[in-house]
Amino acid sequence: MRKWLPLIMAAALSACSSTDETIWYQIPAATQNVTQRAATDSTRLLWVEQVAVPDYLAGNGVAYQTTDVQYNIANSNLWASPLDQQLRSTLVTNLTGQLPGWVVSAQPLGSQQDTLNVNVTGFHGRYDGRVIVSGEWLLNHQGQLIKRPFHIELKQQQDGYDAMVKTLGAGWQQAAQSIAREVASLP
Repeated sequence: MRKWLPLIMAAALSACSSTDETIWYQIPAATQNVTQRAATDSTRLLWVEQVAVPDYLAGNGVAYQTTDVQYNIANSNLWASPLDQQLRSTLVTNLTGQLPGWVVSAQPLGSQQDTLNVNVTGFHGRYDGRVIVSGEWLLNHQGQLIKRPFHIELKQQQDGYDAMVKTLGAGWQQAAQSIAREVASLP
């Protein structure tokens, strides 16, 4: 029996030391057809200058709120690219599809552009099966500043990180829709 003990211990230790597979996530954009239009004299221009995230969301790990005061940042469930970049890219895509007559870009478009900045304060799953997408946006429209908060809570339809990221994407799309409604109503 003693000669098997080292082998059993080695097998037990190797089972404990195995690492989880790393999974990478990308926020889904709207599934509608999006075509960028060429600018004309009557085209309105919108530059999405920045989407900022707090430090706890700026790392690679997907965030999950475990209690009313605690957050867990995943070690094996990671963003495929920096979250602020993904949010900005999908926002440009979503706004492009929702604002006909506008050219929406992540690059400056000229002196007659409106400028949008978004500060995301929450983009995470939560212990009660809901996801939170919150923050505020600031639009500079012809020298006029328009600032609005947003707070979206959606229930996940399934468990797991895949469902959480898809639901976060749906919440971000809803935030884009509310921004688009406000932008489209401007003179």
